[in-house]
Amino acid sequence: MTAFKPSERLSIDGPAGSLEALVTEADRRDLAHAVICHPHPLLGGTMDNKVVTTLARALQECGIPTVRFNFRGVGASAGTYDEGRGETADAAAVADWAASRWPQTDLFLAGFSFGAYVAMRLAAARPVKQLITVAPPVQRFDFSAVAKPACPWLLIQGEADELVDVKEVLAWADAPKTSLRVVLMPGVGHFFHGHLTDLRDAVVQEIRSG
Repeated sequence: MTAFKPSERLSIDGPAGSLEALVTEADRRDLAHAVICHPHPLLGGTMDNKVVTTLARALQECGIPTVRFNFRGVGASAGTYDEGRGETADAAAVADWAASRWPQTDLFLAGFSFGAYVAMRLAAARPVKQLITVAPPVQRFDFSAVAKPACPWLLIQGEADELVDVKEVLAWADAPKTSLRVVLMPGVGHFFHGHLTDLRDAVVQEIRSG
């Protein structure tokens, strides 16, 4: 069993003020670090969300240190909700901070729901080694305006998602062709209740096979 290292709670300077963050080191391969984005700030999304925490632990299990953070206006983070624009700037500030914390290592980006939208937007703006999107809400935000990533991309989607239209997700992901791998999980809802281990396993398998 993997022994997870304790997390360090700290503040990162963001464009709207300080951002509350949790940083967790790992048994490092000295190759990568990860930034993880949480669900919608106005719908209870925080860096402590169970899916976000599961993504972090999966990455740590693969030897990748992680930083998860609260978007502006969430928890102790300054600012107010900005419909994805400001949140992308928040994620960029965290990624800049992470690059200085773990220099000369590649960036992994991961996001759940609204966080997947933010991660996609950031991946279109800077070099990313691996993108992981979980249950992207393509019918709620304009994903079509965001360039598909050139990097390896894992999309995990529950087939019983009650908030995201699975058919719309698959149609959006299919055009144009990218370096995308889709993992569909039968009987799994939006929040992966009872299936967090399956989520973790999918992420670990993707990283270890890369």
